[in-house]
Amino acid sequence: MTLAELVLTGDLARPARLTVPDLLRWPQQRVRVSFECATSGVQHHAFSGPRLYDVLSAAGPGFDPGRRKDRLRFLIAVSGADGHHALLSWAEIDPDFAHAPVLLGVGIDDTPLDRAGPQLVLPQDRCGARHISGIREIRVDGGYGGRHPVPATPGRASAADS
Repeated sequence: MTLAELVLTGDLARPARLTVPDLLRWPQQRVRVSFECATSGVQHHAFSGPRLYDVLSAAGPGFDPGRRKDRLRFLIAVSGADGHHALLSWAEIDPDFAHAPVLLGVGIDDTPLDRAGPQLVLPQDRCGARHISGIREIRVDGGYGGRHPVPATPGRASAADS
């Protein structure tokens, strides 16, 4: 049996390649979710898996300890095997801020996701659009701290808008 692989990339000290069995080594959470799916109506599922925060923290995000609140500039881009993508901010999953219980689901309704790969599970979302199936990549990106918008000239768009 071939296991699906998830790649952690970006501003990380320890990028990694992980499978569902690897993700089972983290503390497992269990959540029941209900969300609306545009194609099949309201869905009800029970997911299990580690918190996204725990997995990404272990990979060593490149926060600058000298910059107060540096982690607030970090974004998390999640890509699925089917081409779907979702974007989260670090603040959504950080216990000091929103502390959303976002999971990397390794099981759905007591069925393991070894071959399909983990799912992004956002229990707080009413719409299922950010529930990404078969995650192939999670990119942590903090490259938004150095650019500053160019002030606009009255009546003209700024250089940052072009």
